[in-house]
Amino acid sequence: MSGALFIVGLGPGSAELQTPEASSALAAASDLVGYAPYVARVPERPGQRRHLSDNRAEIARARHALELAAAGRRVAIVSSGDAGVFAMASAVFEAIETGEPGWRRIRVKVVPGISAMFAAAAAVGAPLGHDFCALSLSDNLKPWDLVLHRLRAAAQADFVLALYNPLSRARPWQLGQAFDLLRTLKPAATPVIFATAISRPEEAIDILPLGQADPARADMRTLVIVGSSSTRLIARDGAAPWVYTPRATTAVS
Repeated sequence: MSGALFIVGLGPGSAELQTPEASSALAAASDLVGYAPYVARVPERPGQRRHLSDNRAEIARARHALELAAAGRRVAIVSSGDAGVFAMASAVFEAIETGEPGWRRIRVKVVPGISAMFAAAAAVGAPLGHDFCALSLSDNLKPWDLVLHRLRAAAQADFVLALYNPLSRARPWQLGQAFDLLRTLKPAATPVIFATAISRPEEAIDILPLGQADPARADMRTLVIVGSSSTRLIARDGAAPWVYTPRATTAVS
């Protein structure tokens, strides 16, 4: 087939955090496919077609991109952050596995991007310096009981936790329930980082102890990092503390 599909991670927001490979794939695409706010982050180019979809239509979006590529178009399907982290890469491969046999012959390339958890961690220091676990708190594609089961297991294993999709307008209770669970498993002084719109002009970062962490501080643009028992704060005069997790750690009982 003459067409191709590039699954592109746009990075967390700032153009400076978009990789050169991603920029090249976007510039060379005949068609852009994606959730409307993400496509809007890509500069318009003459002759390039844009195909916008709703946030929840992931499989339909992936199939549409594959249909375009099968017809000979050079397609970029975009995600925020890294396309392989709670984003479009897995949806595309699911569509390939269950879709038209000919789609398996399409040239498909995943173009990595900087995930929000890495941008947020870099902004405050090195909280992901030791073992960590990334979890999505969304129950759109898995039951809430499973979310809590995995959150409990990760907290009991003393991972640093990077929490994506902490809440939404339809489910404003999710992060509050997650904090309620974590407070039964972690000390109240455990550092919690709220990183909203990281790397964008409206960026806001707050560092609070778990005992005082208010879920109302977050929205769907927020990445929440919850420290492990090893995570430390380094106080600074006139500035927010640095947060880091040492490479060496002790065993948990």
